[in-house]
Amino acid sequence: MSEGPERVVLVTGASRGAGKGIALALARPGTTVYVTGRTVTEGAAPLPGTIGATAAEIDARGATGIAVACDHGDDEQVRALFERIERAHGRLDVLVNNAFVVPDDLVAPGPFWEKSLAQAQMLDVGLRSTYVASWYAAPLLIAAGRGLIVNTSAAGGRCYMHGPAYGAGKAGVDKMAHDMARDLKPYGVAAVSLWMGLLATERTRAVMAADAGRYGASPRLESPEYPGRVIDALWADPQMLERSGQVFYAADLGAELGVVDIDGTAPPSARRFLGEPTQFSAAVVE
Repeated sequence: MSEGPERVVLVTGASRGAGKGIALALARPGTTVYVTGRTVTEGAAPLPGTIGATAAEIDARGATGIAVACDHGDDEQVRALFERIERAHGRLDVLVNNAFVVPDDLVAPGPFWEKSLAQAQMLDVGLRSTYVASWYAAPLLIAAGRGLIVNTSAAGGRCYMHGPAYGAGKAGVDKMAHDMARDLKPYGVAAVSLWMGLLATERTRAVMAADAGRYGASPRLESPEYPGRVIDALWADPQMLERSGQVFYAADLGAELGVVDIDGTAPPSARRFLGEPTQFSAAVVE
């Protein structure tokens, strides 16, 4: 085992979009950022981006980027990923569960039975994959003495958003963060779920270009790096463990922690339109 750097981070699903933005926001000197995804060759996916390109941008920011091709629907590939991190560092400081399958007809109109059964894939890579990655990560986070799990999520766990499969997946990762937090707290490891806003990702821009009316005339887009900036600030917060087990709008938590977007502005919270973040009972049934 080599001597560990200041911080070891894993961001899953980071070829592009929110995962890439989060990985870049967490990239600073002294940090090793592992990024996973299935796209290793430009042009192999409908949208631009590869894990190698993300890792190269991490390097350019003075951190160390390591791209690992990994299908988070394959438990053996996930096991191999965490074994690699353990061999190299013996620990993990931050896990960002962001891997997510987006079906082609996710935002298509109509009831769920008129959409493809591919919608159910979100319950595999999205919901189940979050559990599997966290299961493998927990011993490494505990070994670090202080750790953080962040599940990227959305208000679809509380309101109707894109249909029942999407909503169930988001509600599930929110509850996982709450329950994992209870198990992890004695070891100094926190777990939260972060409801991201409308991000200026490659996918969002493509959808807006194809259907300009879907999000209104000029929607407020957050940069894909904004959630990562919030996560970075949470990691640095001495009160991190006190926030464990909660569900936050990224904009709300960012405001509490004094985080601004790359343009220097503080994104507004969608709380007013989409409702309060989910809160869970404090009851414990063993």
